[in-house]
Amino acid sequence: MSKSQQQRTVHTNPFVFALELGFFAGLFWGGARWIMYTLHFTKVIPAFLAEPFFKHGFLLKPAGHLIGYLSFILLSVIATLIYVFVFRWLKGPWPGMIYGALWWAGIFLAGSWLFLLQRPFRLPWNSVISEFCVFLLWGLFIGYTVAMEYTDERKRERKSILT
Repeated sequence: MSKSQQQRTVHTNPFVFALELGFFAGLFWGGARWIMYTLHFTKVIPAFLAEPFFKHGFLLKPAGHLIGYLSFILLSVIATLIYVFVFRWLKGPWPGMIYGALWWAGIFLAGSWLFLLQRPFRLPWNSVISEFCVFLLWGLFIGYTVAMEYTDERKRERKSILT
């Protein structure tokens, strides 16, 4: 390898990376939320994020479920963009888990007082716990993927060995 090839490093475009990661986080964990609803682990409808914009009866239909799935993907893209541009320097799984828990609190606690849905502690406990766990794992997925991309020491060690 020539010296110019060794000096040229390929960096990940944070915006494109965040869009891709957010899409797949929403696709995977939105699907997990839909399965949880279908199997009656939670009473929170898949389209809970779209509730301020659509009638509740519509959101219970298959088209409403699709709207909910797409709105969760959109939420995931927005959350991932924020995480990548603000917290990408954090290492390990804990920041992502905390991030997911904060999103859960923001949506279910603060959102219930504003306009989103019924208060979480009026829901059955299995719904509250299931939703919290999904958001915890969703945040872990986003946070740990970003941490592996931007703070992976193995990439730096390999580059230093090559020089």
